[in-house]
Amino acid sequence: MAKGPTLLLERAFVGGPVCGVDEAGRGPWAGPVSAGAVILSDNPRKIPKGLDDSKKLTAKAREALELEIKDKAVAWGVGFASVEEIHDLNILHATGLAMCRAIEALGVEPMFALVDGNYRFKLPCEVRTVVGGDGKSKSIAAASILAKVARDRLMLEMDGLYPGYGFASHKGYNAPIHIEALVSLGPCEIHRRSWRPVKLVLAGKDPRRVGDLQDELPFVD
Repeated sequence: MAKGPTLLLERAFVGGPVCGVDEAGRGPWAGPVSAGAVILSDNPRKIPKGLDDSKKLTAKAREALELEIKDKAVAWGVGFASVEEIHDLNILHATGLAMCRAIEALGVEPMFALVDGNYRFKLPCEVRTVVGGDGKSKSIAAASILAKVARDRLMLEMDGLYPGYGFASHKGYNAPIHIEALVSLGPCEIHRRSWRPVKLVLAGKDPRRVGDLQDELPFVD
């Protein structure tokens, strides 16, 4: 049995292009949610080596693969949904919006989308959900890399705009430096104000005194 993601799921579809879709940044306390969409070539020589779940790769490996994916893929796209859209729509629908934008950015209309996870988002093509998809499908793995690298790059920019929060290191996720900054500086413009730790600070409470801080909000429809 092959180790790591393969193209078996992609090859099971006939009738048109298949794109892999994945998100990054669903759980952080700050910053947008991003999504990637990738249509890989049928030519094995055009498939970047080392594709895998972005979380299993180093930042250096992800950045190298990002360039190779963009160079060799039939089509690729990245989309974002803003902090304001997350607040207005909730994280579930904002994630779906980012995915739609990523697919629209492909410039090629896919017939099918392989989407990581178990939620069937409303996308502009037929959807098949794949639990653990970034470890099973090469196109989903490629999408996860594009989404992760794009969001990480944006959070590095946010670190310059909003110094003191440590966004360059934790990218908006739960981290001691992030909690300390929230308490001492208060939330900034890119904090998700419906997230529990941020809400606690806005209410004048210290999140360090509350156990079981929510690291990721569940998808709520």
